[in-house]
Amino acid sequence: MQGGAAPAFCRDCLAPAAEGARRCAACGSPRLARHAELHDLHIAHVDCDAFYASVEKRDDPGLADKPLIVGGGKRGVVSTCCYIARTFGVRSAMPMFKALALCPNAVVMKPDMAKYVAVARRIRAAMERLTPLVEPLSIDEAFLDLAGTERLHHASPAVSLARFAGEIEREIGVTVSVGLSYCKFLAKMASDLDKPRGFAVIGRAEAREALAPLSIGRIWGVGAVARERYEADGLRTIGDVQRRGEIDMMRRWGEEGRRLWRLANGIDTRAVDPERDAKSVSSETTYDVDVADLGSLERTLYELADKVSLRLKRGDLAGRSVTLKLKTAAFQTRTRTRSGLPATQLAGRIFAVARDLLRHEATGPKFRLIGVGVADLCPASEADRGDLVDSGVAREKATERAIDALREKFGKGVIQKGLTFPPRR
Repeated sequence: MQGGAAPAFCRDCLAPAAEGARRCAACGSPRLARHAELHDLHIAHVDCDAFYASVEKRDDPGLADKPLIVGGGKRGVVSTCCYIARTFGVRSAMPMFKALALCPNAVVMKPDMAKYVAVARRIRAAMERLTPLVEPLSIDEAFLDLAGTERLHHASPAVSLARFAGEIEREIGVTVSVGLSYCKFLAKMASDLDKPRGFAVIGRAEAREALAPLSIGRIWGVGAVARERYEADGLRTIGDVQRRGEIDMMRRWGEEGRRLWRLANGIDTRAVDPERDAKSVSSETTYDVDVADLGSLERTLYELADKVSLRLKRGDLAGRSVTLKLKTAAFQTRTRTRSGLPATQLAGRIFAVARDLLRHEATGPKFRLIGVGVADLCPASEADRGDLVDSGVAREKATERAIDALREKFGKGVIQKGLTFPPRR
């Protein structure tokens, strides 16, 4: 959001821009950042633009002018897509068959997570050179709090962020969009306003007015089901929430109503938290052909539990709840959770709980997707301690440690559990 007479600078060369200028006097760029509160704000949301697709296009210039979809096979979903593909209506999380129907000429690539993680780590390191207050949200986005960094960088947070965006583009080869505000909610909203290569600002003076016409679904945490529920109550826009009043929203919707009213009015006191912990660790896969056979489902489930276990071990984490996720051939999603478990990071124990949940669900329908996740996370030191009743845990831990060590040295395929072998024909 930009006003008239306001501080401005060039996002490309960082030179100050004159009032009313449409291009930078120093380099001629039209990419000017201008806002009355430009140099007074310090909470940012940085989001990589079509991250997976951008990395692939960086590595293969021949893809530059082609629609690119990164995702699973024809029965998978779109992980991300480039902006060219988006002009055809392709979106993240869309089933691949729908995406290819909309954009049949798209180039489709399977995700290369190891490559994306390596690039993300370089970007994260650059963020942490800006400020120690970096709160990751996912592999390709994070909140930053640049309060107090002016003396270190000899520039306002706005200028430092523009410099950072340029360095990422030049040195790493992907682009980012920056949202700048006085709170996390509005910073995240701002980063979506000007993609790709965006730099948008929402200040205190305009917050309520800027939010009012937007759909209530733009409020953080309001999904499709919740949006329908609020719309049935006459709350279609954020302005409707503003007009309803805090007390009325609390009477109708309880604590969630209060949260909605506060965000609708630009009130968000959450601090950027660099110690923000992951809430769960999960893995899932989509089948090429719908599967109903319990044995086949169980074999896949063990492989997924094994992946989750390895991620927990690498993160020095454990969990006290296990969730099974299934998607039917009719695209209906089922999730079943068992909580209050002894903390574990062992693949066998994760699988045992998930298999029990699966056996209650695999009673006829075919499934196109299966997944398993562990939540209620805690330090690994609290896991798999065993007791007089559970005396086999030490042996299980030793076995998995030995298997993990062999896989680390010789590769994942060096040892397989009998369950993962396909049945003899």
